[in-house]
Amino acid sequence: MATRQPPAGPRTRPLWRNRDYNLLWMSRTCTEAGFNASLMAFPLLVLAVTGSPAQAGLVTGVNAAAQLVAGVPAGTLLDRWNRRAVMLGCEVARGAVLMMLVWTVWRDTVEVWHMVATAAVLGLCAALYDPAEEASLPHVVPEGQLATAVSMNHARSNIGQLLGTGVSGVLFGIKHVLPFAANAVAHAFSFVLLLFVRLPRPARDRGGAFERGFWRETAEGLRWVWSHRLIRVTALCAVALNFLFQIVYLVLIMAAQQEGVPSGQIGMMAAMFGVGGILGALAAPRLHGWFGRRLSVLVVFWAMAVLAPLSLTASSGPVLGLFLTGMAFFAPTANTAVSTYQLLATPDRLRGRLSGIIGLVSGVSAALGPMAGGLAMEWMGARWAIVAAAVGTAVTAVIATLSPTLRGFSPPGGGTEPKREDGHADGPDGPDGPDGGPGEGTVSEHVPGGTGDGVARAPEGSRRAP
Repeated sequence: MATRQPPAGPRTRPLWRNRDYNLLWMSRTCTEAGFNASLMAFPLLVLAVTGSPAQAGLVTGVNAAAQLVAGVPAGTLLDRWNRRAVMLGCEVARGAVLMMLVWTVWRDTVEVWHMVATAAVLGLCAALYDPAEEASLPHVVPEGQLATAVSMNHARSNIGQLLGTGVSGVLFGIKHVLPFAANAVAHAFSFVLLLFVRLPRPARDRGGAFERGFWRETAEGLRWVWSHRLIRVTALCAVALNFLFQIVYLVLIMAAQQEGVPSGQIGMMAAMFGVGGILGALAAPRLHGWFGRRLSVLVVFWAMAVLAPLSLTASSGPVLGLFLTGMAFFAPTANTAVSTYQLLATPDRLRGRLSGIIGLVSGVSAALGPMAGGLAMEWMGARWAIVAAAVGTAVTAVIATLSPTLRGFSPPGGGTEPKREDGHADGPDGPDGPDGGPGEGTVSEHVPGGTGDGVARAPEGSRRAP
């Protein structure tokens, strides 16, 4: 007699049929596309108005600096507030400030302070919106789809990079106001999509989260991140790589513009960077399985160290774009390794603070990188600025390779997620941290989201590395 098989458990929906995840994904894609259109157009507009590369870097850096200042407090607030309401409010604020900038550009009365103020508001909103969206993802994505979800989130960022930068140069060449108007429209569409997303309120301690006080909650989040050695090390690596990459990126864009490369080709260069990220995101689950977590991180450093000096041999915009494509390709694999570890090791009630703190770390490089790139280009020229960034990247790559902490990240072919026997996430140092492990919650609460926590990002203010 044949043995009767037990009934199969409930089947998980494919990610592409997950309604709330797809709404969040499309909403964030709109904001990424609009942001990158403005990010590309800001230095071009400053150069057109003032002719100063340093001021162009200043406007770009202000956006990142605003995120840097607001990041940690915003993370604490997001662990208290309704995250969906925060995202909706951010879209309203960004759309309003962009329309005011559009008005000044249209009337040909725009000044540098107009652009600085707009960049600051966009940065403050990003400091709230980005961690709110990232902390919400674990509530809509099941654990079994972890690697695919993280990879698709990185692909989303690069699709936004591709759409935004691909058309920004062309739109700027037609009319200076068009990239900023397109950004305002993108935020309006994102607002509509967010209206239909179903998200729970963030978890609260039974003792009352607000009774501990705002700064005590902030300190709790800082202690959580600082007590995890692996999170500390990967965050410091991200600071160095983000800083150096953004110098290379900004110098390549501005040097191409000053040497008379057509605006369409400049847009193509940045769009090719987005293509590299998308291709890398599609390959990330398989590459992560082949490399393991440690090599997934190291390969980004070495790719940057090799390709940055080789970009000096490029003779046209499309060739420079190929080098940017290569720099972007391996970043999603590192993102899959690092961001999944970070959020699996963190309880939901601390995820807003985790994202805010990691945003602070990334924001250090995002704020200083464009400023340093503009100043380096004025003082030593584009070629030597790229050489200096390449040398710095090579030194950082050597330090990361020799790091004993990263050696313990995982062997190639190791398991996908760090878990203890009790089913909770854990790091290589054991159950350190303020609570000794990730906190209560359902299995779905331990699924990470985000687009690159702790990993080098594309030069987009925050978030956001190759």
